[in-house]
Amino acid sequence: MEDKQDISRQKRKSRWVMPDTYVILFLVLLVAYIATYIIPSGSFERENVDGVEKVIPDTYQSTDGNSLGFLDFFNAIQTGMVESADIIFLILFTGGMFEIIERSGALKGVINQAVRLTRGNEFWLIASVSTIFALIGAVGAVANAVIAFVMVGVIIARALKLDPIVAAAITFGSNFVGFSVGFLNPYTVGIAQDIAGLPIFSGLLFRIIIFILMLSLTIAYIWRYAKKIIENPELSIVGTYEATNETDSLNAPFTKRHQLILIFVALCLSFFVYGSIQLEWTINHMSAFFVFIALGSGIIAGMHFNTLAETFLHGAKNLIYGALVVGLARSVIVILEEAMIIDTIVYALSVPLENLIPVFSAIGMFISNSLLNFLVNSGSGQAMIAMPLLTPLADMIGVTRQVAVQSYQFGDGLTNLIFPTSGILMASLAVAKVPYTKWLKWVFPLFLVWLVIAIIALIIGVLIQWGPM
Repeated sequence: MEDKQDISRQKRKSRWVMPDTYVILFLVLLVAYIATYIIPSGSFERENVDGVEKVIPDTYQSTDGNSLGFLDFFNAIQTGMVESADIIFLILFTGGMFEIIERSGALKGVINQAVRLTRGNEFWLIASVSTIFALIGAVGAVANAVIAFVMVGVIIARALKLDPIVAAAITFGSNFVGFSVGFLNPYTVGIAQDIAGLPIFSGLLFRIIIFILMLSLTIAYIWRYAKKIIENPELSIVGTYEATNETDSLNAPFTKRHQLILIFVALCLSFFVYGSIQLEWTINHMSAFFVFIALGSGIIAGMHFNTLAETFLHGAKNLIYGALVVGLARSVIVILEEAMIIDTIVYALSVPLENLIPVFSAIGMFISNSLLNFLVNSGSGQAMIAMPLLTPLADMIGVTRQVAVQSYQFGDGLTNLIFPTSGILMASLAVAKVPYTKWLKWVFPLFLVWLVIAIIALIIGVLIQWGPM
């Protein structure tokens, strides 16, 4: 009888699973709708400075807000999707572009080339692969798709007789070094700067310096652990791999055509950075440019025109989940704006931060975004929720908008290393076969190092009045 009760209890426990991101965002939307009946309406006066609308501090006043009906709740979802159309299509087109590049074999080819060139020197092998994944994370290339590349880390770790933690660290872990800084990431920094009224990818130099520091310390941390295992396999937290003939898969070719594709993509992205800074290109220009890169890469790869179209659509389809998250997240702001309570929320947030020096206010922004990431771990989705709040808040408390963007970026990126609500983390660990508790034990000291670097960077950003640059 007791055994049956235990089984019944276990079944009840196993039924609970972490809610999907869409479920969480829908609940957030519902809370926002209910809040419109509780939070009073109000607004700040605003002024236009150099084409950018800014909040004027100490001008908050209560106003008569709009009363939202039942259908307004569901209309907000449609409105959120429409208002986010430029970002949604940016994400879909980016997925199509990188699917063509990945299908051409160029991405895998350059990784395999790096492995071959450093074979026999474990440090440079780990450092080179970690750097590649960090760079593609910094440009937002495979933030979600990194799950598929964790197997590359597994193959490398097997070749070196290392363990699954190293496999996850040099792929997923390194990828999120770049993602957390995101100096050329259109999904996070690009969207956040667009909302904040900043030039796209401005502040590039300071972010690159932060990236180099974080990457260097991360590689050192991974190598310290890997070296211990090489010298004594029993020090592995999860047990080492045995070498297998899977290492033969590293002999995939890296052809002249692959090189041409990567050179073409690099030149195009470099020109886009120039265009966004000098020609004031927007997210719409970026979407158009990504279609151009996709077509060019497919042509260089020798794809048939039907194959090119199918591949592009397949890549776009893979990112529909992440793209529509943006629209649903935007619907939360639509509700708050229509009820005219968003300025009231900003005012309430500013009251405790107003009495703090700007340095601590920036850290407070970072902490609040880190907590938000536990619930909304979509980078672009979180940008749509957080930045409309952080932008006027930054104006009021004397923090530059560039610092506000990076506070959001750190908050969104760093905690993906430890929060179990991150689907990318849990899926990557599943591919590498690393238990979450073992990963947390290994990665937490590294996370603390990242945390310190992030706080120092924000402090410096406040002190130097970090602007567009």
